[in-house]
Amino acid sequence: MNKKPNILIVGGTGFIGFFLAKKCIELGWSVTSISARKPRKIRKLSRVKYLISNISKKNFFKKISKRNFEYVVNLGGYVDHSNKKKTYNTHYLGSVNLANYFLKKKIKRFVQIGSGGEYGKARSPQKELKTSKPLSVYSKSKYLAAKYLLKIHKKKKFPITIFRLYQVYGPRQDLNRFVPIVINSCIKNRTFPCSNGQQYRDFIYVTDVISAILKSFKKEKSNGKIINLGTGKPIKIKNIIFLIRKITKKGNPQFGKINLRKEENLITYPSISRAKKLLKWRPKINFRLGLSKTIRFYEKNSR
Repeated sequence: MNKKPNILIVGGTGFIGFFLAKKCIELGWSVTSISARKPRKIRKLSRVKYLISNISKKNFFKKISKRNFEYVVNLGGYVDHSNKKKTYNTHYLGSVNLANYFLKKKIKRFVQIGSGGEYGKARSPQKELKTSKPLSVYSKSKYLAAKYLLKIHKKKKFPITIFRLYQVYGPRQDLNRFVPIVINSCIKNRTFPCSNGQQYRDFIYVTDVISAILKSFKKEKSNGKIINLGTGKPIKIKNIIFLIRKITKKGNPQFGKINLRKEENLITYPSISRAKKLLKWRPKINFRLGLSKTIRFYEKNSR
């Protein structure tokens, strides 16, 4: 009998972590999550081993020292980016701590989850650049982590794949992200502030991200590579808000009440040619379908 794979999901209590853990369980894998907090009820899975630790602390490994893993996916990091110190510590130092620990272990793949924000003001479609000029503390921390991982891959053949994600959305996402904020406001028929909505962004459904991560485990060509994950098809923010209103038949957006951040590009979307070539991957869920699934979830779980 083949031994079932063991995977460690750093940040397994989060939005993407939940979907990755769920899929791995469906595949019959052994799943362990390590995160700073216990899982919320809405994202708790009975067959996941949940461990609590802070990866920015060097003694984090005490929780996992007796376990062996074939795959490690780093989705960890402080989500409130207003706290610059915690953002840096968890997204950069945490990644370094993880990499240094697993450098001494025999793992098949370490997947680092980065951000399209690492490209800064680079013109779209953004391609996988090793040298970039990120603007926010969050993006800078992700970029520094990527540089470190690429360095130890080159020097010590550490098996890494770095994914740079664009706007990921779907059911069970926290209500502090754009899509769930608008959905929740419309479901409750609220008047809510938003930007002028003229910017274009790329939105990718969460299960498409999961499929790319799993494909990277088996594709040796992804080793040592930065790979963008998005759809490559940007959508105007104002049109998304109008579409959510159309589906829910509620909500009153107040356009122009929120200013764009200084580091925001008006148009941001990735080139996904490398993901298609190296992983034989392409997104399957179109935006209208993904949005409808997401709205149905929040309608059923709205308080």
